[in-house]
Amino acid sequence: MSRNKTLSKIEKDDDIQAVTDLAKARQKIEKEVAKVIVGQKQVIEELLISLLSKGHSLIVGVPGLAKTLLIKTVADVLDLSFNRIQFTPDLMPSDITGTDVIEEDHTTGRRVFQFVKGPIFSNIVLADEINRTPPKTQAALLQAMQERQVTIGGKTYDQGHRSPELRFPKPFFVLATQNPIEQEGTYPLPEAQLDRFMFNISITYPSFEEETEIVKKTTSAFQEYPKRVLSGEDIANLQELVRKVPVADHVVKYAVTLARKTRPTEDDAYGFVKELVSWGAGPRASQYLILGAKTRAILNNRHSPSTDDVRAICRPVLRHRIVTNFNAEAEGVDSLKIIERLLEEVDESKMD
Repeated sequence: MSRNKTLSKIEKDDDIQAVTDLAKARQKIEKEVAKVIVGQKQVIEELLISLLSKGHSLIVGVPGLAKTLLIKTVADVLDLSFNRIQFTPDLMPSDITGTDVIEEDHTTGRRVFQFVKGPIFSNIVLADEINRTPPKTQAALLQAMQERQVTIGGKTYDQGHRSPELRFPKPFFVLATQNPIEQEGTYPLPEAQLDRFMFNISITYPSFEEETEIVKKTTSAFQEYPKRVLSGEDIANLQELVRKVPVADHVVKYAVTLARKTRPTEDDAYGFVKELVSWGAGPRASQYLILGAKTRAILNNRHSPSTDDVRAICRPVLRHRIVTNFNAEAEGVDSLKIIERLLEEVDESKMD
């Protein structure tokens, strides 16, 4: 056996072992998060999928559902640096990225500009109530979200830079929250920025049993603290592992078909899509459906995704990418109902 084939087999064995280790780590993560957060298992799974896929998530839920606490707990369990930014109408882009301040050199007496890094320089950034700030400030996140780098004052900070001073955090994950109730005085995210979020995660009210447990936990003197399960380096390696996961052609075709069927301009679009949808999902949706399916598969100790994995994540992927029209609004049809109808109509058996 040649040296290259030997190395290839070693790498394959290591990857298979890494999948097994990740599935075990997933159980530990859920156990540690459960020390602080009651329920929300699907939300936690979607957060992990988004993080390991190098994606970002938009979390929508009414106040008081522990969105901030959940994200902070996940950051602690994964041993990642965490910063929270409260978005307000007077927030400036420099409040996010950082700014130059004048400092005096005590040896020479000269004054020089010194860059002070903003809260975006962390592994997990919580953009709380992102729709409360003007588009100019919202746009400060765009380059970091898409390119994993920030350009400030002519200097570019990226993840692969050799100099630690100019290095951007790795991994990097933006979690933005929105309150679906109050819309007065808000600045809705443009479609271009919404499309940069891999998932739109909906957090709902807890069940009676869960709320009872929440009350018991939060009104007691006893408090549990979660333990670290993975490190930032582990997460970065697992993000690369996701890219290596093989996918069958029929799974890719199914994901692409689901995304294309949301577009009313396609010749073979369904009648209800042409009637109720203004704009459908773009190619980024197809990419995220496959990446998310890959991640969900290895989180469940499987070495390749199936169409079931695509169906499981299509709601958070497509929910914010389908723009309904006036007809849909008049009939009380939202993007989620469109997705449910698509899942019924698209026949996976025809993808072979």
